[in-house]
Amino acid sequence: MMMVQSVQRAARILRELAAGGPRLGVTELAERTGLTKPTVHALLRTLEGEGLVTQDAETGKYRLGPDLLRLGNAYLDTHELRARSLTWADSLASRTREAVWVAVLDGDHVLVVHHAFRPEGAVQILEVGASIPWSTCALGKAIVAFAPQHQRERLLAADLPVLTGASLTDRRRLSEQLDRVKRVGYAMEDQEAAIGDAGIAAPVFDRSGEVVGSIAIVGPVERLLAEPVREAHAVMVRETARNLSRDLGAPRAGVRRGA
Repeated sequence: MMMVQSVQRAARILRELAAGGPRLGVTELAERTGLTKPTVHALLRTLEGEGLVTQDAETGKYRLGPDLLRLGNAYLDTHELRARSLTWADSLASRTREAVWVAVLDGDHVLVVHHAFRPEGAVQILEVGASIPWSTCALGKAIVAFAPQHQRERLLAADLPVLTGASLTDRRRLSEQLDRVKRVGYAMEDQEAAIGDAGIAAPVFDRSGEVVGSIAIVGPVERLLAEPVREAHAVMVRETARNLSRDLGAPRAGVRRGA
């Protein structure tokens, strides 16, 4: 497959600005990307002309530009899983009184593509666009448990990030968790991504029977995982995922189980 080097380099600059922000200069970007300063400067000027980066008038440093937001919104607007999930996520949030996230697998992370706010409570932050290591969240476990075996093995063999003291790095234990998720149809997260937070997620399948994402309720561990409400929550999440899958055309029976 032919790769256009200038596009690759521009993408590296955008990723560095996203990861190392809020503002970076030409020298800093050259050091981070391994490119020469003239090359970085030329790429930045081109990206600025397209609205993908902007330059601070006082410091001369660069940050991501407004057109990236428009591109991101366009991606979300055309994403079938997100579009189909809006009503189902709102309904699940209303029934459980908890926030609902919908996510897809993006490399070794999950990307949140929709967030339905908890109906009541304190001020909430929109988490659309959040990227979370798959092994630390229920959303990721629900997807990977039903992914093709070669993909599951590759993700288990890679580095497993530690976000809290509860994050799993034991591959055998994590594999056993994934096996259980396949049996019961939902995954749980107990303070593995953030202290005090929990999640319950179920996989979503498309018309081919392949897993394409997951839907979860997220919130404080004492509300989500306390018995007996935990089982009731799991049933509602699993039921919503099943209905969303059918909305995407998934067969009522014979969904592929990570074959």
